[in-house]
This record gives sequence, C-alpha cells and structure tokens, in this order.
Amino acid sequence: MVHLNSITKQYGSQTLFLNASLQIPRGTCTGLVGPNGAGKTTVFRLIMKEEEPDKGDIIFAKQTQLGYFSQEVGDMAGRSALEEVMAAAADVVALGEEIRIMEEQMATPMDDDAMATLLEHYGNAVEAFEHRGGYDLESRAQAILTGLGIGPEDHGSPVESFSGGWKMRIALARILTIQPDVLLLDEPTNHLDVESIVWLENWLASEFKGSVLMTCHDHDFMNRLATRIVEVANRTLTLYTGNYDFYIREREIRREQLLASYRRQQEMLAKEEEFIARFAARASHASQVQSRVKKIEKIERIEIPPEQRRILFSFAEPPRSGDDVIGLDQVGKIWPLPDGKKRPVFSGISGMVRRGEKIAVVGVNGAGKSTFLKLLAGETEATHGKVTKGANVHVGYFSQHAMDILHPKKTVFETLQEALPDANIGFLRNLLAAFLFQGDNVEKRIDMLSGGEKSRVVMATLLARPINLLILDEPTNHLDILSREVLLEALKKFPGTIVIVSHDRHFLRSLVTRVFAIDHGEMVVYEGDYDYYRSKSQSIYS
Repeated sequence: MVHLNSITKQYGSQTLFLNASLQIPRGTCTGLVGPNGAGKTTVFRLIMKEEEPDKGDIIFAKQTQLGYFSQEVGDMAGRSALEEVMAAAADVVALGEEIRIMEEQMATPMDDDAMATLLEHYGNAVEAFEHRGGYDLESRAQAILTGLGIGPEDHGSPVESFSGGWKMRIALARILTIQPDVLLLDEPTNHLDVESIVWLENWLASEFKGSVLMTCHDHDFMNRLATRIVEVANRTLTLYTGNYDFYIREREIRREQLLASYRRQQEMLAKEEEFIARFAARASHASQVQSRVKKIEKIERIEIPPEQRRILFSFAEPPRSGDDVIGLDQVGKIWPLPDGKKRPVFSGISGMVRRGEKIAVVGVNGAGKSTFLKLLAGETEATHGKVTKGANVHVGYFSQHAMDILHPKKTVFETLQEALPDANIGFLRNLLAAFLFQGDNVEKRIDMLSGGEKSRVVMATLLARPINLLILDEPTNHLDILSREVLLEALKKFPGTIVIVSHDRHFLRSLVTRVFAIDHGEMVVYEGDYDYYRSKSQSIYS
C-alpha cells in the first residue's frame, strides 16, 4: 500500500533517517517503536505528505486513502458529536447525493449514448460508495462513538461541551468512521479507559480491513494487534516480523550477534594495525603494509548503537506498618453538585487493605475509582461509614494532578534534592538514573519536561521517601513502554503496600495480587491476581 524507499531526512545537523526504507503491505498491522526523538512522528508526517524527504521517494498504491490520528485535536465547534464524526466523511456523503441524483436522471428518457455514459459513471460511483462504507455510514459512526465511551444520549451534545480528553475520542471516531485504506494511529489509547481500549482493540482486529501503522504505549494493545514491529533508531527503520514480545526477544538476540561480530572485527583490525605499525618502516614489507592499509580502509566498520542504560537501584526499606493498613466499614461517598443537587458515587463499601498487598482498583469510567483512592489517601472524607488507618502507616499519594505541584523553574535535580534534603549527591544521581534521568538531563527545568518525564520525577520522589503505603492513580499515563517497565520493576521491588488504578492491563497483570472492583456503587473483592479477576468476572475488562 505504501513504500518508503531509501529515505533520508535531516533537521539542521541532526540526521533522523539515512537511506531508510519501509513497506506497509495491505491488511497488516505494524507497530512503530523507538526512543523519543528518533523520528516516529516524522514517519507519519512523511506518509501524510506534511513533510518531504530530503532524498528518496514515497510510493502509494493507486487510489490509497489515508487516515491519520494524531495528538493534535484541532478546533471543534458548531456541531454535535455525531455531526463532527460524520463531517470527516463529507466526500462520502456527497458521493451518496451524487448517486441519488443519477438515479433520478436514469428515470428520465435519454439517448443510448447518454444513458451508457450515465450508467458508467453511476457504476463507478456505487463501487466507490460501497468501498467507503457509505451505506452504513451513520450507523457506523454511532457505533464507533458508543464504543469509545460516548453513549447515544451524548451523540447530539455540542462538541464544545466535551473536555479535551473526550474531544480526543471524537477525533479518533472521525478517523475510524471513514475506514481509510491505511490507518496511521499516533498513541490511540491515550485518554481511553480500559473499557474503550478493549473495544478499540477488538474493532481493529475484527472490523477494520485496511492496513494499520501505529505507535502505542500500551503493551497488551501493541502485542495483540501488531504482527510486524518497525524499530525507529540509529537513523534507520528495522523490521521485526512478529508481535511486541517477539520484537523484545529478537532485538536482544540481534544485539548479541552484533556485539560478537563487533568483537571479532576489532580483534582482526587490531592484528592488522599491529602488523602495519611493526613493519611500516621496513622497505622489504612495504607492499604488504600498503596492501593491509588498503584492506582495512575498505572494511565497513561495525557500529554498536547506543542503548538506554538501565540503572539498578535498591530502595530503602520503609518502616513496617501494622498488618491492617486501612479498614473500610460501610463507606459511602456523595459529591455535592454546583446546582445544589448531590451525586452518589458508591455506598456500603467494606473491606481491608493488608500489609504487603498490591491491589488494583478497577471499574468502568466514572465508577468512582479516583474518589475511592482519595478516601484511602485522606484527601477527602467519607460521607457515610468509617475509614480507619492502621498503625504506623505512612502514605504516598500519586494523583492524576500530581505533576501540577512541581515547581516549573526548578531543575530535576533540585526538585529531588528538595524532597530528600538529607540525601547525598551520589544517592540522588543514582535514583534519578534509575528513572532514566542521566547526565545533563538532571539539570533540565521542570517546565521543559514532557508529561512522562514529569511523572517519573514525581514517582522518584515518592519511592525514595520512608513511606509504606503507595496510592497511585493512573501512574502510567504519559509514560512510554520503556518508562512503564522501569516503573513496574520499581513497584515490584517496593516492600510496602500498593493500591493502584491503571488502564494498562500488562502493568496490572505483572504487579497486583488482589483486585477491588467498583461496579454500580458497590465493591466486589477478588482474592487473586488480575488474571484471576478476569477469569471470574464478566467485566468488559477481560
């Protein structure tokens, strides 16, 4: 469908791609991976012709239609949610109107040549209309909006009434509805809850017939959909024919093979250079020396690509809490609304958080998961019932707004030093390195960091403090896959108690030992890990 042939792309002194090639075959799903700044978004922009390669060319199959979902929503105004989605297929709607007009014309008398011409145009239009899914366009738009969490009752709501995160869902629905031949998805699971992620995963696997090229931070999503992984790194595009787990394994195998080849080449070069240095001054060996000089000049040197170093860091043992960390007795919560009304969130919740447990709190969007965590953290009080904190419990709370409390003008190092004033410089640098801040990066100001980098700073300050209860509300938001793995390993080693809300299923599967499911204002406790919960519940999360 799309062929990038020997692409070279440079920005100033930085070369992103040097003679890089990529093919997107028909009906495939390709995951695009690589470190930030390697050029993943540039690949999308080149395919969409928003940028041109410095060298090389991009070839498209005939009449290939592209659809691109990026993180830039753009302006949305003056339409309902459904109208906004339908507007993306305005050309299909116009084609349907053209077909209707031609059908009226065919009912009127005309000569044979005119009728033949009309029938030919009509046939081409109907074929194109069917290919674009014109006959079920509106029902498809409604189904996609609903699947992404915007129910029928909100299809007629003006787009201005939706928050930024919900507008992202509308923008995603626009692209899915037009059913392009090649679908480019840049982080499609951002701003989606697990329910919507699972729906999108199933829709792409079973309903979408085109080709997909995507970046995604969700391990499970990438693993279940992608059958090809293209790594964007070291100025090239490297293909791995398999899912994300295959890519991780194969990448290590290839790197070990490359290191072995590099070592053999270095040994050979060392011997040749030793010979040259030893006999360079002897006339009797001049021809041999020159021959070997030319030989090593022609050798293509093997380069070892830089690798993100992973720092192993041992966190201090937190103070031991009592066996009963937090008790809940018939707890209920009601939020007052601006119009004087009240909104009940949940009621009659009872249970116990025990020392050393790693608990996932799950439920559909709006079930009250964040409110529940606020109750545990003491950030709000219960309307009914009682929340009892156990002996010697020290709480660390990461909220969805935790990054807002960082001082924008301070550096990463200053922020951590302020949180841990008694720690020495070596300890602070090692801790920051464990969270992927190395070298000059520790001197970057907070206001210059991405959302993921800010999130890692907050997590570093939390995990280094003497706390024994971590309460985490969506800590994986904004984090790429590598950063999520770093955080996951840190939390696995954390010897205290953890209560977490996350829409990353791989993260939960790898971490939690118990599940609290909030559903229709009540809580069900599952005495097992995340896979046990999935097997026992009928939730859409499974």
